[in-house]
Amino acid sequence: MQAIILAGGEGTRLRPFTYEIPKGLMPVHGKPLNDHVLDILKKAGVTEALLSIGYLADRIKDYYQKNPYPDIAIDYLVEEDRMGTAGPLILMKRQGMVPSNHFIVVNGDNLYSLDLDVWKDFHFSNNGAATLALAEIDINEVSSRGVAKMDGSKIIDFVEKPKVEEAPSNLINSGYYIFSPEVFDYIDEAKDFLMLEKDVFPALAKAGRLFGYKGQGQWFDTGTIERYDQVIKEWKGV
Repeated sequence: MQAIILAGGEGTRLRPFTYEIPKGLMPVHGKPLNDHVLDILKKAGVTEALLSIGYLADRIKDYYQKNPYPDIAIDYLVEEDRMGTAGPLILMKRQGMVPSNHFIVVNGDNLYSLDLDVWKDFHFSNNGAATLALAEIDINEVSSRGVAKMDGSKIIDFVEKPKVEEAPSNLINSGYYIFSPEVFDYIDEAKDFLMLEKDVFPALAKAGRLFGYKGQGQWFDTGTIERYDQVIKEWKGV
C-alpha cells in the first residue's frame, strides 16, 4: 500500500525552531518526527511513501539520502508554492500519477497509534471513497478542533471549532485518511490551491461517500510548542 505524508508546512507555530529545521525533522525521542509517522505506516504494510514537501525541501531530501528509512521506498512531491492540503492530489492528477489502488494520506505533524489493519478493514467494508480516522478527545477540548458530525458510520459534516455545548460529538479529524482512487473525481487539477478539510471532505460528505472510524490509541498534534513538548513527554511509539 502506498502512502502520502503531508510534510510541506512551514511550522510557523513551532518557531523559532522551524526557521532552520523542517517540521518533519524535528526530533522526538532521538529521531525525526517523520520517522515516527513512517513507523506507523510501516506497521500498516506501507511499502512506498510520497513525502509532499515544500518548505526547506532540500533539507528533507538530504536527510533521507543520508539516512534511508528501512523497508519503505521514499519519493517526493515538491510544491513550489503553497497548494493546500489537497495540493499533492492536484499534482498527482496533473502528472498522471493517480493510484489504481486505495492509499493512505497522513498529516506529517500528527501521531496516532491506532490499529491500522482494523481501520483498513473498516474502510473496505463500507466501500467508501474516503475513511477518516477520528480521534476521541475530551468534550471540553473540542473548541479548538474540527468536530465530526456523524450519521452512523458516515460523516455528514464537520463543525469547525464549535462551542462545547454546540459540538455534535467529541470525535475530531485526526489527520489520518484512507482514500480510494474515486477521491480524484473531487480534485480539480486546474486549481492551484485546494483544502481537503474545506473543499474535498464537504463534497464527499454531501455525496454520502465519506466515512469515519473511531480509533483507539494515543493521538497527538505536534503543531505548537506546547503540543510538541507533550509529545516528547508522553508519546510511546508503535
